[in-house]
Amino acid sequence: MQLDPYFRFNDVSYRWIALDNWTYTTTFTLSAELSVKQKVLLVFDGVDTVGSVSLNGIAVGKTNNMFCRHDFSVKDLLKDGENVLQVGLLSPILYASEQRKAHTSYVVPPECPPGVQKGECHVNFIRKEQSSFSWDWGPSFPTMGLWKGVRLEAFDILQLVQVSSVPLYNDAFSQWRVQVELLIDAVQTARGQLTLSIPELDSEQTFQTHFNPGKTKISLFQVKLWWPNGHGEQPFYRLTIRGFQDEFLIFSTESKVRVLTYIPLLPLVCRYVSGLFSILFSLMPDLSACLSCSLKNLLQSAVDANMNALRVWGGGVYEQDLFYEICDELGIMVWQDFMFACAMYPTETDFIQTVREEVVQQVQRLKSHPSIIIWSGNNENEAALATDWFDIPASQRPKYIRDYVMLYVDNIKKLVQEEDQSRPFLVSSPTNGAESEQEGWVAENPYDPHYGDVHFYSYILDCWDWRTFPRTRFASEYGFQSWPSFSTLQPVSIKEDWSYGSNFTSHRQHHEDGNQQMILQAALHFHLPNATDPLKRFTDTLYITQVMQAQCVKTQTEFYRRSRSEIIEGKGHTMGALYWQLNDIWQAPSWSSIEFGGKWKMLHYFAQSFFAAVFPVAFEEDDTLVIYAISDLSRDLKLRVNVFSWTELDPVCTLNSSMLLVPGASAVAVFKQPIASLLAGCGNCTRLTCLLTFQLEDDSSQQGPTNHHFLCSPKDAQGLRRPNITAKVEEKKTCFSVTLHSDSVAPFVWLDVGNIPGRFSSNGFLMVSRNRTVDFNAWRPTSVAELTASLTITSLRDIY
Repeated sequence: MQLDPYFRFNDVSYRWIALDNWTYTTTFTLSAELSVKQKVLLVFDGVDTVGSVSLNGIAVGKTNNMFCRHDFSVKDLLKDGENVLQVGLLSPILYASEQRKAHTSYVVPPECPPGVQKGECHVNFIRKEQSSFSWDWGPSFPTMGLWKGVRLEAFDILQLVQVSSVPLYNDAFSQWRVQVELLIDAVQTARGQLTLSIPELDSEQTFQTHFNPGKTKISLFQVKLWWPNGHGEQPFYRLTIRGFQDEFLIFSTESKVRVLTYIPLLPLVCRYVSGLFSILFSLMPDLSACLSCSLKNLLQSAVDANMNALRVWGGGVYEQDLFYEICDELGIMVWQDFMFACAMYPTETDFIQTVREEVVQQVQRLKSHPSIIIWSGNNENEAALATDWFDIPASQRPKYIRDYVMLYVDNIKKLVQEEDQSRPFLVSSPTNGAESEQEGWVAENPYDPHYGDVHFYSYILDCWDWRTFPRTRFASEYGFQSWPSFSTLQPVSIKEDWSYGSNFTSHRQHHEDGNQQMILQAALHFHLPNATDPLKRFTDTLYITQVMQAQCVKTQTEFYRRSRSEIIEGKGHTMGALYWQLNDIWQAPSWSSIEFGGKWKMLHYFAQSFFAAVFPVAFEEDDTLVIYAISDLSRDLKLRVNVFSWTELDPVCTLNSSMLLVPGASAVAVFKQPIASLLAGCGNCTRLTCLLTFQLEDDSSQQGPTNHHFLCSPKDAQGLRRPNITAKVEEKKTCFSVTLHSDSVAPFVWLDVGNIPGRFSSNGFLMVSRNRTVDFNAWRPTSVAELTASLTITSLRDIY
């Protein structure tokens, strides 16, 4: 039997684990140094979730919130020699069920997830990662355990618990300064001296102070600002803090300080936000092997695809410190949800109190990170109430709205704004913002594109038709599913699973009708795979779902990017696009652009282009071709359009526009011509026989990537034939190169090297030249021989 929890149907086979109670026990010897301290704390940075703690057989305390740090005073319980520490954990499933049974006054929906998710019920009654009971992209693995560190902390006078820093703007001097906040745990109030220094500024300040339990705030130092990726640098300073009493050093700490430019209130006004959602980075948070490596790889992948923002979604966890540190370094803006998603929640006193502790702890922990630009109270809960996801009777609706306002406005919003005045707070997403507030915090239509942000999904409508998309202020969630590649699925499956209609492929799909929706959407524009060999037909089907996803998200994102500079019927000025989702937590179909293990899907390669700083996009309106130049940079640009026949690798004709100044942060129409007249000027071209590529140029070179526009669905293309593509792999100093030669036009050329981890510089591309070279960066040692043997090349015409 395969013990891997990801193997085949093991997510269901291992359900018994979460239905049991578990006990963790360890022994330790108290050091002489700790035994003489006045105060000793037993600290749990994270307990998942419902636990009782005992030390040497004596109850110390209880836990019921995965997102809280717990500390217990144990000075009097410790003894010389061996000490026994025990943590008993209750089944999260049974605990949630008991909490639901105790809530007898009214239902708090949803009771259970949809059956297709194969999940557990009542997750909204436990302060735990909400998706651990299942979601439409992941399995049900209700984890239990000590998911963060456990330690003893001991001191005589005081200890520094937390150092935070936030930016303050001094209007009088027109400069940014840092406000440093110290959170102190003291045995008693003590008078002393604080010294704060930043070597990079050659600056040191000393203060006489009283060390009181609680917070101490100090404003100091003029600093340079942190900017998002693509807009400037991400400088940091090393802040050293030392505390003295009677000239004796009682604590010393060093932390990094970065000061966020005041973009939080302006990202939807002046700078385009491009990016996507992160869910979890592991099913077993903080415990996966080489988590720091995979985190850095995923976040670097976002930056390498020209993204500058991620949303940490409310159904997962508040990420570990390393995540935010890497975002700080890479210039990734973080939209930080609080951990509430797609549900109503109870508002009993005990529940509200643990949420309050959670909010305060997390804001204190995270607010120093300039990458966090906005706090958001929940994911889709306003929309769930407004559009009646849960069939709440009209007579009961006021009760649920009162609960909603109590939790997110009266408690979470209030606490966040007390702890951090440097960032805005959104109550929900999607929301109409101020308009929602005027309507009592639950708008009649939170999806109204005139306001705030919008989530939009449509799997049945033609995703190539831009008219189906909302012209919104900010597209904060959208996407399409695809399957991962065969090399990702193979280790967790067997031969009988390798067909699109197998029990395995049905089991892994947690979105209702998801597998059928992918095929129906693909069939609108592509021939479906028809190989007689079952394995080839399966791998070709995986490929066509990725082609469909990439082209759909490309079309939608291009619509949002070109809508940034115009308002039509009161709608537009779209200043952000965050697609769902970055990564996977198991090997299954989902909306992700990166597979489990870090392999880029075709969508992520496409994102390199459609999120580029300079990029042309095309669309048709009333049989007229319109091309916009999108630019985050101010420069003079002209457009070159190449018209190709599906049968030839040389352009049928080339069209050039005149030079035009494209202002920074804008989208400008640079080309407009009826399709009929364009084709009439290009020999014997028709919609069925020809296609377009186009690029932006300045006086000396191409600016940004080349884009394409199909004049018909590829399934209707006349002259498209199966190409003969050969490849030569060569080793370079820091990577490998793959030089391709094709004898005909080849759309969606996909290079795959199986289970050799790494990524290509470009992939999934339209090949309209005889030769093209791409690089491959391997993530483990490999060779030309291994890569050559593993390399497969698929293009659209190869699957039928």
